Amino acid sequence: MEWITLKNGVKMPQLGFGTINQTGDQIIDNVAFALHHGYGLIDTANRYGNEVEVGQGLKKSGLKREEYFLETKLGPTLYENNRAIDGTLKRLDLDYIDLMLLHHPVNNYIYAYHMLEKAYKEGKLRAIGVSNFPVEKLEELLQSCEIPPMVMQVEAHPYFPAEVVKPFCDAHGIVLQAWFPLGHGSRELLEDPVITALAAKHGKTPTQVVLRWHIQMGFGPVPGSRSPEHIRENGDIFDFALTAEDMEQIAGINRHIPFYKVTPESLHRMAVTKCNFEE
Repeated sequence: MEWITLKNGVKMPQLGFGTINQTGDQIIDNVAFALHHGYGLIDTANRYGNEVEVGQGLKKSGLKREEYFLETKLGPTLYENNRAIDGTLKRLDLDYIDLMLLHHPVNNYIYAYHMLEKAYKEGKLRAIGVSNFPVEKLEELLQSCEIPPMVMQVEAHPYFPAEVVKPFCDAHGIVLQAWFPLGHGSRELLEDPVITALAAKHGKTPTQVVLRWHIQMGFGPVPGSRSPEHIRENGDIFDFALTAEDMEQIAGINRHIPFYKVTPESLHRMAVTKCNFEE
């Protein structure tokens, strides 16, 4: 396992396990399994509808609270709900959350960020940040906040290495986490000739090469998987390193285009779609 030290001194495991689209016994088992197979961080969100089961998986792991890092994201329809963070703690059955992000830059995200700051000061959150914020909205947030974001979660992978926001985040000490780290579930990236050649060179799988690239880029990849075999594979990336030449080859496949397209319609859906526990 490798770690990233956030701006406030908190150490965050670099590899995280994503839990989107998983519920019930499956996610309980997978969370516990991941924490014993290379992962130190578990990522969820209010909108995923699985925080209760994630909390149960944390307990099932048998690990002490300080031995894992739990991250979740505040849903946009809760941005003016002053009880939302306490409700999240209750669903997870935790006394504190290691990292909470604002999930999308919609609705009253300035007010919501001040809610995060307040909970941070009260010790309910060890670190705070945002997800999917473009540079102009990050700049707006930095002008109005007291505690700057420590983490930003965005789409990132070798075909789209977050090149627009990365320099800004680097300049402000904001760590980038990557969702869709393997290319939106597409086989295209994992079957790219450059990736497959490097996998053969290192005796690793294409998935492991891509995740290792994330680690060496300084990203915090958050891959998800329903399969214990794939979870184990994704966690087995700390026993090799890509060379500078390898990294240059991967830089050459950058397409500068994300898989996920943000549109006014998609932002509206994020703004109005309630979490499954909301009335």
